[in-house]
Amino acid sequence: MVMALGACSGENSATVRMESGQSFEPEVLTVSEDQSVTFVSESADAHTVTAYEDRLPDGASFFASGGFESEDEARDDLAGGLLSSGESFEVKFESPGTYQYLCIPHESSGMTGRIVVEE
Repeated sequence: MVMALGACSGENSATVRMESGQSFEPEVLTVSEDQSVTFVSESADAHTVTAYEDRLPDGASFFASGGFESEDEARDDLAGGLLSSGESFEVKFESPGTYQYLCIPHESSGMTGRIVVEE
């Protein structure tokens, strides 16, 4: 799995927007194996993108803005994973399955999403 901050373009990519209403748009996105998803903050509030580590498909790699290696690390260093307005985070999904993720500061408000990766 490839992760990076920055912009992404091309036909093999999709975008999830993080909006002021404390939501991911779309909340559920279906992509193909080896497709990249760019998470773009369009909100005055800072957000994170953090995989629910215990809900990853078998063999899938953990991902989080800030480059953390575990959900605990991401939760312990909230500031290190925040994306401000105009910033983005890219993940390339290489294994099929459903990936559930959250925004740590807005999890209690229901800011969660899913990426469904099809073969």
